[in-house]
Amino acid sequence: MPGPTGRVLTLLELLQSGGTRTVAELADRLGVEGRTVRRYVDQLLDLDVPVESVRGRYGGYRLAPGYRLPPLMLSDDEALAVLLGLVAGRRAGLTPEHTASETAAAKIRRVLPKHTACRLDALLRSLDFTDRPGEVATLDTGVLLTVTDAVRHRRPVSLRYSDRDGRGSERTLHPYGVVAHSGRWYVTGRDAGIGEDRTFRLDRIADARTLPGTFEAPAGPAPAQRLLSGFATAGYRHEVTVRIQGTAEQIRPHLPAGLATLEECEPPAGADGPWLRAELRAESLDWLPATLAALDRPFVIDRPAELRDRVAAFADRLASYARPT
Repeated sequence: MPGPTGRVLTLLELLQSGGTRTVAELADRLGVEGRTVRRYVDQLLDLDVPVESVRGRYGGYRLAPGYRLPPLMLSDDEALAVLLGLVAGRRAGLTPEHTASETAAAKIRRVLPKHTACRLDALLRSLDFTDRPGEVATLDTGVLLTVTDAVRHRRPVSLRYSDRDGRGSERTLHPYGVVAHSGRWYVTGRDAGIGEDRTFRLDRIADARTLPGTFEAPAGPAPAQRLLSGFATAGYRHEVTVRIQGTAEQIRPHLPAGLATLEECEPPAGADGPWLRAELRAESLDWLPATLAALDRPFVIDRPAELRDRVAAFADRLASYARPT
């Protein structure tokens, strides 16, 4: 339930929907007592919102006839930017609540001038995407706001966290930053219990509470880089090292930072040009031969030997497909 200011705005929305609302009905919708509803009405009156009191058996409160909030003064470009931002954020998992982005868009359209709202509705109805939205993990907005506030003020937080197997634990975290990645939200920081840097998925946090005290954030990589490095070095079944001729700009489209680390290395004997060592961990090797082939650059597989066999078999299959029947 929102705070007092949010409840006052909700009260105004309920009254704007028309008709007379009883105190009991408003109290139930707002989750407060009747005297609190009367206090919220007084706050609206202080803001020159003409709320009328209706006496009698079916009495309550209503807005004075003809009262409307002024239209939201956005240009076409500004309104388009806001609504497309909500659509893109919902598809990318950047809005914590799916319903929240829909209701926010509906509120904006409702108060826009009619000609602008009609044109934007036509755009949203005709808009389509070549890619389908992936799975988006929902998270508690209160958890997100608590953690981001702790990041800003360098305050430790207590977390109730569940890992991928559903095992719960209590953690004390010094949060460095919050990162949105592939439809999920993460927080990176130092786990005070073990004294090591860790990354936690926010949708697996059941509760977050700010603790007393402050901490100093360390120098070093930004939170997003810490997240990607953690993904690239996570424990999996296979450890892979491949030396590739080329620059990071040529290699990264096929081996992004969240998948592999890249560093300069000496070229193999007799080779020239820049070479980079790519190191990654994978649960399966099945996808790597096609990825290395897509690089279309010379490479040397240092480990594992099994990957060399798979690449050779992949090359034989491609050659067989190219032969005339």
